[in-house]
Amino acid sequence: MPEDNTHAGQGSVVLDIGGDIGALIVSAPAQLEGVEIEIRPTSSDHSTGTHVHTHHASGHEHHLLHVAVLGRPANGRILHTAVFAELTAGSYELYQRDGGAVALIVSVRGGEVTHASWPSQEP
Repeated sequence: MPEDNTHAGQGSVVLDIGGDIGALIVSAPAQLEGVEIEIRPTSSDHSTGTHVHTHHASGHEHHLLHVAVLGRPANGRILHTAVFAELTAGSYELYQRDGGAVALIVSVRGGEVTHASWPSQEP
């Protein structure tokens, strides 16, 4: 099982994009700081590379990519974002980790940074 890195995301984010690899930046409400956002290919697009495969003695397990919403300094203020630095071009569903409903569907293009906004949680 992967270990959590408590210092992850506290510095600059490096985006390594080009060819069929893009990145996704999701703006989120401040109250989601620390919440893990998970991403998976939509049911109509299974060609993307978001799965991390690990092998264990008990068999083959799949883990989906997830990142935390963090407050990041930008132009003198704090913006809350979840940054997926390297994604294969395709369509993705995003949701809160551990059972959240799909909150956002995005299309990532290779060689580009896609920007999206997490839906407001206000009534």
